[in-house]
Amino acid sequence: MRLIVGLGNPGPRYAKNRHNIGFLAVDEIARIHRAGPWRRKFQGEAAEASLGPERVILLKPQTFMNESGRSVAEAQRFFKIALADVVVLHDELDLAPSKLRLKLGGGNAGHNGLRSITAQCGNDYRRVRLGIGHPGDKALVHAYVLNDFGKSEEPWVEDLCRAVADHAGLMAAGDDAAFQNKVHLAMAGRGWDDVKAVGKAQGRPD
Repeated sequence: MRLIVGLGNPGPRYAKNRHNIGFLAVDEIARIHRAGPWRRKFQGEAAEASLGPERVILLKPQTFMNESGRSVAEAQRFFKIALADVVVLHDELDLAPSKLRLKLGGGNAGHNGLRSITAQCGNDYRRVRLGIGHPGDKALVHAYVLNDFGKSEEPWVEDLCRAVADHAGLMAAGDDAAFQNKVHLAMAGRGWDDVKAVGKAQGRPD
């Protein structure tokens, strides 16, 4: 069994934020693979799905981003899932928009959700880094990630989440290289080879 976690902040206020692309991707996995109903469990929302022969638990922590680890740890303990079988989908400032990378372990790069999971569970879980680009100035990062995707960004966000969902069976099977390659080819085929970051951060300063 795998635990597939999407990171984000709960509630409609944050639903379309760049920081919530992990939630968006996991929602698309649930839709494409006809997951069971979302239920309030493990300080989050959880659903069961089958990705090919793999049974998985999908989880969206509802603790707010900087406490995500509490939800992940509770689900991991309940199902007795090895840390290497935990997959976390999250926004990545250091990847160009529409790009994806998957790796085991590594640094948290200032991401509060990853920092919380590492503190609660350990560091050697798999991370699916979903590129959102960087606003160009460190002082703008906080507002940038808590701002909604712009209208011009929505098509590639939808296509990236769909590509992740379409090939999630490879991710669940542990075939990371094939998963990355299939997503890359899908995005290239849709014309998303050279997406630029929006480069501005409007909205709330929270």
